[in-house]
Amino acid sequence: MTVEHRLKQLDAAIRDPQLLNNQGIGNEIGFYIFDYDPKDELIVAEHLPKLQLSLAEQGFKVREFNLYRTMINILEAKNLLHKAFKMEDSQGNGKLEKAIRPLLLPEEIIAHIKNLLQGDEDLFFITGVGASYPLLRSHTILNNLHSALDRKPLVMFFPGVYDGRELRLFNLFKDDNYYRAFSLVRN
Repeated sequence: MTVEHRLKQLDAAIRDPQLLNNQGIGNEIGFYIFDYDPKDELIVAEHLPKLQLSLAEQGFKVREFNLYRTMINILEAKNLLHKAFKMEDSQGNGKLEKAIRPLLLPEEIIAHIKNLLQGDEDLFFITGVGASYPLLRSHTILNNLHSALDRKPLVMFFPGVYDGRELRLFNLFKDDNYYRAFSLVRN
């Protein structure tokens, strides 16, 4: 199935009243994953603003949290972004990862996200998963988001494979098992 066909299915799935009302999933929270082949990243990235605009025109408020931009914002707020770029340039990615990982703890990411909540959102999107790797891990973010976003549905856009049990970023890197999300559109 092509990514374009899956994106059409995504559009319909997101508009489903049961999804938007967090109904029909038992006692689980409404966390969904739209996985896609990493080679289709640009197609998905180009589609999301159109989807958000279309939803807004129908009266739905969507809040997007881009994990990569969140990392950058946290580093900027701590006046460390320029230093991080310099470290990466002079000492490489490994040293940079070791130095800034403690600054990007899940609690810090979740606190940043909570500060952006307005309370009137209908739906949340998590993007930037691939760009934030290896500093942020998607399963860790999802596990910690339960406390912040448990009343409205959330869709994580994941460049890789989610089989209902495990996440494999870029179809290569196995993240920890994650059982609490639902596949939004199956391959």
